[in-house]
Amino acid sequence: MIEIGVLGTGGAMSTPERDNTSFLFGEEQNIILVDCPGSAVQKILRLGWKPQDLGAIVITHVHPDHIYGLPAIFHSLMLQEGLIHVYGSEETVLFCVRLLDFFGVRQPQFKTKAEFHAVRPDEDFSVADGVAVTPLPVAHHPSSLAFHFHFKNGTRFLYSGDTAAAASPLKRTHGLDCLAHDCSAPSRFFEQYPVLYSKHTNSLELGRMAEEAGVKTLIPCHFFGEVEFSLTEIEEEIRRHYTGRLIIPRDLERYPL
Repeated sequence: MIEIGVLGTGGAMSTPERDNTSFLFGEEQNIILVDCPGSAVQKILRLGWKPQDLGAIVITHVHPDHIYGLPAIFHSLMLQEGLIHVYGSEETVLFCVRLLDFFGVRQPQFKTKAEFHAVRPDEDFSVADGVAVTPLPVAHHPSSLAFHFHFKNGTRFLYSGDTAAAASPLKRTHGLDCLAHDCSAPSRFFEQYPVLYSKHTNSLELGRMAEEAGVKTLIPCHFFGEVEFSLTEIEEEIRRHYTGRLIIPRDLERYPL
């Protein structure tokens, strides 16, 4: 059975309840990490998985809250023989190489090695024993990609990363088994700060898009920590349009796919 482990659900500013957004996919001894903010090794352990089983890391873009924990993973696993494949856009991969080299964690004494793979929109690749992945373009940062995972059991999962609703990868998919999508704040904050429409998605937009795309299970994430709102408000806005299974995630919880 494939499970999702939630390392974090917050935006760039962490709160006492929510750290930066990051997800883990686990299938037996084969785990894939999507985005890599801080304390990833500790969070993987707290979720009940083993960091040494980490086979792939997929990075959506180079903003700090999605990437700054990467050197710490290799530093933590320095005594473990292993290989971790790191995937992202060309800009993202080049940044990852520089980041690891800045901390010297690709030196010979580090036994867990990194292998880097630059991927392009709409060019499929495989991770972790045959999981097919389609990168999709999004509007947020020049390095940004979303990732559509096709698991061997037929499950289809889309992880949006940070993205504007107008260019959401959800507009190119239909009937997803599960969607984890940027849901940074209720719509009232986007009306107050219209620049947000060009970078992120609000809960009202997300509910409408998920319903139109026939999403079976929706997991909103990347909740802003800089502004005050309740998750009840998020849920109510999504439910104005969306009728499928809705998971309002909490950090350090696991959910079956």
